[in-house]
Amino acid sequence: MSCTYTYPSRFNNHDTTVKETFWFAKMNGNEHVDLKTDPEYSSRVQYNCVNNNCNLRITDLRESDSAEYKFRFITNQEGGKYSGSPGVTLTVKDADLQVRVDSLHVYPSELWAVLMCHSSCLLPGPLRYVWYKNGRIIQGQASSYCSDSFTPTDSFSCAVEGHENSRSPPLYPVRVPSVSVSPSAEIVEGSSVTLTCSSDANPAANYTWYKKNGDPDLQPLSKEPQLVFRSIQSSDSGEYYCTAENELWGKMSKYIYINVKLIQGQDDWGVTYSSTEICALKGSTVDMSCTYTYPSTVQRVENRFWFIKESKDVYTDLRTDPEYSGRVQYNFGNNDCTLRITDLRESDSAEYKFRFLTTQPDGKHSGLPGVTLTVKDLQVRVNSLHVYPSELWAELKCHSSCLLRGRLHYVWYKNGQIIQGQTSSYYSVYFTPTDSFSCAVEGHENFRCPPLYPLRVPSVSVSPSAEIVEGSSVTLTCSSDANPAAKYTWYKKNGDPDLHPLSKEPQLVFSSIQSSDSGEYYCTAENDLQRMMSKHISIDVKLIQGQDDWGVTYSSTEICALKGSTVDMSCTYTYPSTVQRVENRFWFIKERNKVYTDLRTDPEYSSRVQYNCVNNSCSLRITDLRESDSAKYKFRFITDQESGKYSGLPGVTLSVKDLQVRVNRLQASTRWAELKCHSSCLPPGRLHYVWYKNGRIIQGQTSSYCSVSFTPTDSFSCAVEGHENFRSPPLYPVRVPSVSVSPSAEIVEGSSVTLTCSSDANPAAKYTWYKNKRNADRQPFSKEPQLHFGSIQSSDSGEYYCTAENELWGKMSKYISIDVKYAPKSATASVSPSAEIVEDSSVTLTCCSDANPAANYTWYKEKQKLLRGQRGIYDFSSISSEDRGNYSCKSENQYGEIMSSSVSVDVQYAPRLPSVSVSPSAEIVEGSSVTLTCSSDANPAAKYTWYKENGDPDLQPLSKEPQLVFSSIQSSDSGEYYCTAENELGRRTSEYIYIDVKYAPKLPSVSVSPSAEIVEGSSVTLTCSSDANPAANYTWYKKNGDPDRHPLSKEPQLVFSSIQSSDSGEYYCTAENELGSRTSEYISIDVTYAPRLPSVSVSPSAEIVEGSSVTLTCSSDANPAAKYTWYKEKQKLLQGQRGIYHFSSISSEDRGNYSCKSENQYGEIMSSSVSVDVQCEYKI
Repeated sequence: MSCTYTYPSRFNNHDTTVKETFWFAKMNGNEHVDLKTDPEYSSRVQYNCVNNNCNLRITDLRESDSAEYKFRFITNQEGGKYSGSPGVTLTVKDADLQVRVDSLHVYPSELWAVLMCHSSCLLPGPLRYVWYKNGRIIQGQASSYCSDSFTPTDSFSCAVEGHENSRSPPLYPVRVPSVSVSPSAEIVEGSSVTLTCSSDANPAANYTWYKKNGDPDLQPLSKEPQLVFRSIQSSDSGEYYCTAENELWGKMSKYIYINVKLIQGQDDWGVTYSSTEICALKGSTVDMSCTYTYPSTVQRVENRFWFIKESKDVYTDLRTDPEYSGRVQYNFGNNDCTLRITDLRESDSAEYKFRFLTTQPDGKHSGLPGVTLTVKDLQVRVNSLHVYPSELWAELKCHSSCLLRGRLHYVWYKNGQIIQGQTSSYYSVYFTPTDSFSCAVEGHENFRCPPLYPLRVPSVSVSPSAEIVEGSSVTLTCSSDANPAAKYTWYKKNGDPDLHPLSKEPQLVFSSIQSSDSGEYYCTAENDLQRMMSKHISIDVKLIQGQDDWGVTYSSTEICALKGSTVDMSCTYTYPSTVQRVENRFWFIKERNKVYTDLRTDPEYSSRVQYNCVNNSCSLRITDLRESDSAKYKFRFITDQESGKYSGLPGVTLSVKDLQVRVNRLQASTRWAELKCHSSCLPPGRLHYVWYKNGRIIQGQTSSYCSVSFTPTDSFSCAVEGHENFRSPPLYPVRVPSVSVSPSAEIVEGSSVTLTCSSDANPAAKYTWYKNKRNADRQPFSKEPQLHFGSIQSSDSGEYYCTAENELWGKMSKYISIDVKYAPKSATASVSPSAEIVEDSSVTLTCCSDANPAANYTWYKEKQKLLRGQRGIYDFSSISSEDRGNYSCKSENQYGEIMSSSVSVDVQYAPRLPSVSVSPSAEIVEGSSVTLTCSSDANPAAKYTWYKENGDPDLQPLSKEPQLVFSSIQSSDSGEYYCTAENELGRRTSEYIYIDVKYAPKLPSVSVSPSAEIVEGSSVTLTCSSDANPAANYTWYKKNGDPDRHPLSKEPQLVFSSIQSSDSGEYYCTAENELGSRTSEYISIDVTYAPRLPSVSVSPSAEIVEGSSVTLTCSSDANPAAKYTWYKEKQKLLQGQRGIYHFSSISSEDRGNYSCKSENQYGEIMSSSVSVDVQCEYKI
């Protein structure tokens, strides 16, 4: 068993590899059982797995191996396991050889069968066979068919060559069935009885049971081997028989008699007949049986008998009836009596009754009604008739007006010989006018019916047979041996142009014949089978001598004589009374230009001719007759008158015939024949014959009939005693026919061919041609020696044989093989597998063409020649996608060529590595339209999916189309993209393609580092960044700085290595590339530092007058803002953030030196002191 398997070459971004392959037939739970591990297959299993093919071989097959075998393979892919279903169903059987009958041929002398050696399991490879007949090898038979003759006792068997120990059971016909009864002891009414029929036969026989003279509709009692009576009754008494049949033969058993006994003591009178109506054949024997009862008071039965005649209470015992003398027997049992009548006559048809007399005065009883017996003879009737140009065919029926009981088999006879194999009441046959047919019921062959035969050639006679004189009474009589009897019709030759019949009776009577009635007459005889015409009879009505007329009257106008014998012809002649003298007289057959050749001068008749001429009569004698002497002889006489010459017309027709040996009767089974030495014309007198066998005289045989045993190689001839040199041609059976063919050279379609069958045989063989057709009926092709094909065709190729048959034998020729050569016909291209073709699988293209001799094939792909060879096969061990296309083949031999129609090979394959492209291929600018395209070579077409690498973490596809389109691409779309191409055979992933979107800088972002509080003196970095492609160039500016906006830096970073408070302020940057520029938002830099030296002031700054409002102000540059503390002469006065010390009404005590301290988290500092001088206000 072999298979191929396929799988995707890549799946889920992984290449596929096959890890394990095996075959299985069983499951163990969910596990598949590898055959190599199954102990039932131990050492009987081999795998041969190459590429994607795997073969399984199982040796020493057993019937238990019958199962469904499946192939399974396992790959490295997750879930990549596959079993091929359905699998291969293997059925293992015993060879179970049988001999079967293919056809039967029935010949007059033997049966011929074509047998077939059959197996219920088709065996692989071309096999040779051995055939056996009766256990012995038949030489020269090596085919599955065997042709041979056989008899009912032969058997045939066959074997495959090399396995002769396993020959088939023998095939043989049914043997005569045997019958038995159980119980074998006395059978009592009410008991269980079984009749058993058995016959040795192969094929086994089918059985049917019948009761003789039983059911008038011939219904079978049982179609089983056993006929069972559960509770048998006295009415079941009688004779039973069974038939056994198989394909070859059918046989009937002997009769078995069942006599059912009554239980004595019934208080009644009675007679019970086993049958009340019986139909029997004339000449056969019939049994009638009955049982009788009487009251228990009866002591004894004194007399018992059968009768048909009764007069005034006097009953005539059949034994005393003279019409039945010697033909009647009684068989008495206890309370039963059987009457047997032999040699039945039609007059025996009557009602038969049984009567018994007891000791009681009124103890007499007759069984009424009795048994009605009808005696009839069989008849052969013509059911249908067909007349062909060269032969006659009829369907005959063996008929009886009396319906016979049981299923009958018949015996048919042709010309007195049994026709083998014909057991039906109907028989179809080709026949000749000399054949006769009769029939009999099997088992009653001594009582065959009268023969039916076609008309024999009617014989005609004339009365009186002496000279016919005008005015006399003349009767012509026509008679023919025929059954059915003939009907006759008389005609006159060259008479009424419409050939109206003169009479439809056997006799044509002329009550007063006239000279005008002279002429040739003939009759026809006709029955159901045939119509025959007699020979012509010439009527020559004589005138009374002295009439003034010329005339020649022949005593016979037609003579038939045997080759080598002597014949006499005679005539009388008349002439006018004016003639004085006859000067010359002679016989002739040749005349030319009114010159008549006297036979005595003809060298062909030298010394064989004598004349005897007296008065007005003249006789011609010819001795040592030859077949060439057959002619019309005429008498001529010449007188002394100038025109006195006369020839008697029409003359005497002489037919010289050779003897023939004919078969009168034949018994083929014993090879015995009764031969007849026959001639269509016989010399007068009682003849003695000499018989020859194989050229030697058979002693003691002098009759025209000779009984002989013979073999197929014997020959027989005969001669009339005294004429031994003129013996008949030999009669011998048909030899095995030889067959020949013309022309003997090569046979080309359309030419004229003739097969010729020839066989050495006498009588000449009749030929029939057959063609050996397996498992078909053998219908004849021709019934001529030659089978002619005017324009032979390729379909006429085959084996032919002919049969040759004559009256003695039939033989079949050897087969002759006719091999018709012809140009290729109907080339067809096919692809295997016919299902989907997957890349790397094994594919075979096959080109087939009917051609003889075998064609050479040439393969083409798209009209390009690929390969030429005789096999017509183009193999792809591992097909590729490049191999797809349309293929065609050319088939050619020496007689012609033909192209096939193309076949498409569509190779399915997984996607190739996809290619990706971007459009436009130039620089990609944000906002433009961009298309990514994925393409892959795949069959079936791939489905595409686009992904962005490191995009969506769930790898959601961007598109499921071959193209991924960005109508307005954004910078965020930059990145690596890839696509997948997938079909049912696999999935491939493309390489990455990078999309770099060019765009102007985005709004720059700015940052400061450190991002915490900036302390004066620390290092500070401002960073400007912008998303831009290509990368941006950066420039730093300080707001409200240099009016010319001189850049502080052209780097992405603005670095203050030691920042100063003066650096505080708002900064911004610009980002710029070739696509544009953007300005960032402002970033404020707030530099923190310790207070600077505070400045103090007094307000008013003019003279301070006591009681006025005075404000001391302390201010210091600090970040964060300082806190202030006022001191007066180093004594703390006030702390706060405002740095103001207010005197709402200053007093003199407030004068002094004041100072302030400015502080934040970064430091503190004392101001210089300021003097406050308060002027006293003088009151007046």
